[in-house]
Amino acid sequence: MKILMVLTSHDQLGNTGKKTGFWLEELAAPYYVFKDAGAEIVLASPNGGRPPLDPKSNEPDARTDATNRFNADAEAQAKLASTEKLSSVNPQDFN
Repeated sequence: MKILMVLTSHDQLGNTGKKTGFWLEELAAPYYVFKDAGAEIVLASPNGGRPPLDPKSNEPDARTDATNRFNADAEAQAKLASTEKLSSVNPQDFN
């Protein structure tokens, strides 16, 4: 089984000047459900490369077992650092 997980490339919260991005727990929790079930996981984002992380999602009070595992997982960090550009992903690869 091959699963595509799509993350945002948007990094600004409206016109507030505040940073935003994907919420770490919303990536980490399903990532490990899929990985632990033996799935191949592909990460993609509209711009490709490293997607922006909402800084609040990695603050101590937002951390969970899944986020701690993700932060310590070299393979997951490598995938996150170089997400595929969404427009280059072939949907037929994920049937």
